[in-house]
Amino acid sequence: MRANLIRKLKIGETIFPGIIGFDDSVIPQLENAILSRHNFILLGLRGQAKSRILRSLALLLDDEIPYIAGCEIHDHPFKPICRACRELVREKGDDTPVATLSRSERYVEKLATPDVTIADVIGDLDPIKAARGGHALSSELTVHYGLLPRANRGIFAINELPDLAGKIQVGLFNIMQEGDVQIKGYPVRLPLDVALVFTANPEDYTARGKIITPLKDRIGSEIRTHYPQTIEHGMAITAQEAWTSRGGQTRTVIPPFIAEVVETIAFEARQEKKIDKRSGVSQRMPITCLENVVSNAERRAFMNREGVAVPRLSDIYASLSSLTGKFELEYEGELRGAEPVARDIIRQATARIFRKHFDGVSMQGVVKWFDLGGNLKVPDGAPSDKLYAEFKKIQGLLEGAERLGIKPKDDQAIQVSGAEFVLEGLYALKKISRNEELGYYAETQRAEPVVEEPTPGSARRRSLN
Repeated sequence: MRANLIRKLKIGETIFPGIIGFDDSVIPQLENAILSRHNFILLGLRGQAKSRILRSLALLLDDEIPYIAGCEIHDHPFKPICRACRELVREKGDDTPVATLSRSERYVEKLATPDVTIADVIGDLDPIKAARGGHALSSELTVHYGLLPRANRGIFAINELPDLAGKIQVGLFNIMQEGDVQIKGYPVRLPLDVALVFTANPEDYTARGKIITPLKDRIGSEIRTHYPQTIEHGMAITAQEAWTSRGGQTRTVIPPFIAEVVETIAFEARQEKKIDKRSGVSQRMPITCLENVVSNAERRAFMNREGVAVPRLSDIYASLSSLTGKFELEYEGELRGAEPVARDIIRQATARIFRKHFDGVSMQGVVKWFDLGGNLKVPDGAPSDKLYAEFKKIQGLLEGAERLGIKPKDDQAIQVSGAEFVLEGLYALKKISRNEELGYYAETQRAEPVVEEPTPGSARRRSLN
């Protein structure tokens, strides 16, 4: 790994393709750990690409390596460490059968769970192997090797290390430092050539103290990951990971301002006081949200037999199911409920992106249309041509959408998406109001509450002032 990393650094090749936003923070620390030949741990909240980074380490391995054919721990033909291979080389010499191992086969990953045993990770004695070979149970030839020895000459990754039982962690630090283990009380010396890498949540690692101290001491580097630090980085990650190129007869066009709002939802959620920051808000939130937004736009296009599916702001509200399961609520948030909190976050994200595009731009003409008594209901499944005709009645609305990069010659579905974003932005900034019954209406307009006064044979209604 060190030699291949040095080569890539010298020629300027990308070390970890697909990892975005870590160039000046995480990746230099990773490179230092590899150059130092350290075992290391990635500390970070959920959805911070920890597992993806570990799997990318396999790209630093050689394409193929030779090993003694049939060896469970992939012994080097010239430096066998298991007894069976040593005896085979002694017997056959240059005729020892050799096979090749690809880089993907040299990466072994295990999710740490409380039920993982020492036999799973290190190994166990195999009585069947002893019976078939006529060996004593105390013989090294009866050992069935676990995942760690089988990762010899490769990478062994453990996700969520704090969940690993203490006795398993003891087995890990012993083989990391001394290169030997005990299997059922039988000492086996295994000078493995393996890179051990781990992931953990920083709360587990520092607060609950589930990683035993001797193991912490043997981990060479502790590297902290983070969420995207800019909306641009977040959008690049979401565009890379989300399934939005659906194919088929209906073409999908995602307006940039919709992608910005979806990504900003995650940024707003990470700052929201009603959401538990210790739990984090995964980068999977904008990814799954954008996929649901596209699906809702597709569904509308299919129902209206439209050739292009263009997501609208209302499609984000229709995708609440992809948001509410991605965060843990604080006490105040529990009182409100996940769905109202998610709606508030969508409004905050919309307001933020609206200010970005309309800073210093007066939309008073649109607001005045509502102040004069106009109201507009925008059904979720309404076809683009009908909404376009309605939006055209509002002076300055379609023209205002041009601030988003939309041109008059663009498809009506795109213009409708931009116009709805303008309306939703004005609503988010409390310039106009919106509810399920009236749709969009003037902020100053209020329905007068009424009370019933029973009279003989009839009921009168009077306005409350």
